[in-house]
Amino acid sequence: MGSKYTKRYTEEFKRDAIALVDSSGKTVTAVARELGISSESLRGWYRKAKADRGEGEPGELSSAEREELKRLRREVREQQQTIEILKKATAFFVKENDR
Repeated sequence: MGSKYTKRYTEEFKRDAIALVDSSGKTVTAVARELGISSESLRGWYRKAKADRGEGEPGELSSAEREELKRLRREVREQQQTIEILKKATAFFVKENDR
């Protein structure tokens, strides 16, 4: 679930930090240093925010698209399980019917 040493930041803090990068003209590393946070954390938040605004790298998914992909993958997995159960049930009933 995460290390007991991992800091958790509020969404408001993340939004403010991203806005500071956008408005200050400073690098992500400089802003992170000023805020006392990991530059990699801020860089990840910033990249995700850009993708959500449609400004990300080509092919990069927004948060909404990532959530939809997770939902669809879960749905496919559940349907595959249902199909396997139905196949086994069909085989069982065919075998019982042949007796």
